[in-house]
Amino acid sequence: MKKHTRDATPAEQSGCASQLIDGRIEELGDWRGEMLARVRGLIRQADPQVVEEWKWRGVPVWSHGGILCTGETYKSVVKLTFAKGAALDDPAGLFNASLEGNTRRAIDLHEGDSLDEAALQALILAAVALNRSR
Repeated sequence: MKKHTRDATPAEQSGCASQLIDGRIEELGDWRGEMLARVRGLIRQADPQVVEEWKWRGVPVWSHGGILCTGETYKSVVKLTFAKGAALDDPAGLFNASLEGNTRRAIDLHEGDSLDEAALQALILAAVALNRSR
């Protein structure tokens, strides 16, 4: 019986978060997997030292000196939630969800949405800088 990636044990999680994220992308098998793979690639390009984690029973997390963002997938959206997004400048206006809180900000990506890749990478770098400054 194949174990679903969201049922991984803590021991499995610690050694193979990247493999679990690969599995999630493959498991989705639709536009959400493609979008998650795309943003993951952009995050890794922006910060080659980013650490991939697998938390909360199935959420891809990217960290560098603390959590940068998570990549949750739902039926009709891929949600990138920036842990300290409220403290980040967003001149391109990528943040379009979770705007009411004092800490987090999110980017909801729907099927067919375009993505300003340079602006996303700038947000990643700003999040890294913020984490390193604290």
